[in-house]
Amino acid sequence: MRHLFLSVFGFVALNPLILLGPEKGFAGDPPAVHLREHSITIDATKLVPVSWWQVPGVTPSIWNSDPESLDAPKTSELRELRLKPGKYKFISFTFDFPFTVTLNGTLDFSTSLDQCIQGRGTQTLVVSCKRMYPHGGQRDPYYEQKPNDG
Repeated sequence: MRHLFLSVFGFVALNPLILLGPEKGFAGDPPAVHLREHSITIDATKLVPVSWWQVPGVTPSIWNSDPESLDAPKTSELRELRLKPGKYKFISFTFDFPFTVTLNGTLDFSTSLDQCIQGRGTQTLVVSCKRMYPHGGQRDPYYEQKPNDG
């Protein structure tokens, strides 16, 4: 079966049904669940003084520019991002943390961040602390270890 043919004007044309397949229409099927973008709002407006933040690979970097001309999102504004399901990282100048967009388009993150981050199970990530002190600010038992003299 030939899918290329010479048109009246001498151009080679491709049969459009080959691109769509015999069972597909022009609209096609919706994207697979893991490829669907979800509207996720980042709310860092509780952070004072105003600064910048980024989600690597999604927003402009906070590290590569002069602060006066920085295109990265500011903490003084809400920012809506279109994110596919997967793992991401919120980064500011003073801390960073990972978060996940689930297959159904809601947010998840470690419970150790609950003192500073809200929005688990929703589509809005609220950042309310400039610095993170996981586990309620308690010193990790690792640092209380005594040297082994044996």
